[in-house]
Amino acid sequence: MSRVRIAAAQVDTCVGDLEGNARLVLEWTRRAADAGADLVVFPEMTLTGYPIEDLALRASFRRAAAATLDRLAQDLVAAGLGQVAVLVGSVGERTTAGVQRPTNDAVLLRAGRVESRYSKHHLPNYGVFDEFRIFTSGDDICVVEVAGRRLGVVICEDIWQDGGPVSQMDANDVAALVVLNGSPFEEGKGHVRTELAARRAAEVDAPVVYVNLVGGQDDLVFDGGSFVVDRDGTTLATAPQFVEHLLVWDLADEGEPSLPGPQVPPLGADEETYRAVVLGLAGYVRKNGFRSVVLGVSGGIDSALTAVIAADAIGGENVVGVSMPSSFSSQHSKDDAADLAERIGADYRVQPIAPMVDAFQDQLALEGVAEENLQARVRGVVLMAISNREGHLVIAPGNKSELATGYATIYDAGSIGGFAPLKDVDKSRVWALARWRNDHAVDRGEIPPIPESSITKPPSAELRPGQTDQDSLPPYDLLDEVLDAYVEHAEGRAELLARGYDEAVVDRVLQLVDRAEWKRRQYPLGPKVTALAFGRDRRLPVTSRWREP
Repeated sequence: MSRVRIAAAQVDTCVGDLEGNARLVLEWTRRAADAGADLVVFPEMTLTGYPIEDLALRASFRRAAAATLDRLAQDLVAAGLGQVAVLVGSVGERTTAGVQRPTNDAVLLRAGRVESRYSKHHLPNYGVFDEFRIFTSGDDICVVEVAGRRLGVVICEDIWQDGGPVSQMDANDVAALVVLNGSPFEEGKGHVRTELAARRAAEVDAPVVYVNLVGGQDDLVFDGGSFVVDRDGTTLATAPQFVEHLLVWDLADEGEPSLPGPQVPPLGADEETYRAVVLGLAGYVRKNGFRSVVLGVSGGIDSALTAVIAADAIGGENVVGVSMPSSFSSQHSKDDAADLAERIGADYRVQPIAPMVDAFQDQLALEGVAEENLQARVRGVVLMAISNREGHLVIAPGNKSELATGYATIYDAGSIGGFAPLKDVDKSRVWALARWRNDHAVDRGEIPPIPESSITKPPSAELRPGQTDQDSLPPYDLLDEVLDAYVEHAEGRAELLARGYDEAVVDRVLQLVDRAEWKRRQYPLGPKVTALAFGRDRRLPVTSRWREP
């Protein structure tokens, strides 16, 4: 038996762009052929984009996907690529009890036709692995032959299930197991994937080739990071995260030791998260037809980090930063905003809001919190007006700690718009990411993009004289600890008090979180980077009288 060269193509697709995704398959198959590959493997649902959610229920979409798949098989031949085995994910359908149901398919294209197909009955149409669709015995076990070697094929969560299709492949004596994945990024998830793959490699006594999607899709970020793991758990090859890449690996001759392939060093935790939010924003902007973004820049840490993320995602020249000083805005905040814009090359504008606030006050004569919120909402109106006039996407700089506690004026400059890059990043992590980004710039011999004073000064909304966030909230390091326990790990009041947290702090934080669900429901999309993201993984009733006893 000869060696088989396998190319894992981690590509960035767009949901619904059947023709564009097909061109992507054609382009990367050509690259794989140039690298001498016998087989090129694409991620889960490559042809349709992923996740397609309720598009799966549209027969018209399934028909269009099937027609595109047939054309792709012919186009590969026309491009002189008919000899390459191409394994690609798409949507299919199967009739069960007289009803057509969508399926999640892995399809082998070769010599101008669909040679084989592995279909899963249950199409992923849920959050992110918060449910597992159990493999059923009615599904096919797929084994394909490439260059005389038998390769097992499964899809994504098949390897998460003990007793699933992988265990049924043991008797088939496969030379390697290929897994098509659409596995979203989540902090700390990388080792979970490799450990699962290693378990399945031991189960089939063969290497596992894990091919993962890359790119931003709505509030999900797919980080790539494709890899090959040997039957003994040794990592044989790895692809970089957050970029499209072709990982080429040779399956050794039968009876020979497994061959090592290219490997890249792993990213640190802060770099992973930073690159995830950059890719999430870049994907949302590009795939929704925008070319630029606009946001309010206050001189504070949240807007500064958000602006830098935007500059890294789409280029500083495509970022519009608007300073909207009020009568309470400090000079250092205005200076920091201008400094930030210069560092990243943004289109910087100043739009004082005092005249607009005065016009409202002449009619409403608001006081206290209502007057403070008026200032914040006027800023939101300014940004939306600029967006309306010039076509920029408004992005919100709010963070997860603010979103959790409702410490944001709804419809203001911090919460409006189409996307919120820091939505799943708590305040403590905002500072850590800002530090990482500045250090990264220094390491590259560049000027740090975020002014040091934006990082070190006490955070403030500056809606009244001398205001700071800690007037109404516990210190952020303490707040984020309590939020992590209550929100991420679902611990109740009793558990928090047993941990030793101050009773007044616990009661205050729980009260803020429980009352803010209505605000969270109206918040823009933002990239999921933790195990529990608001709007994606955690949704509580807006109308509820339950309070922690």
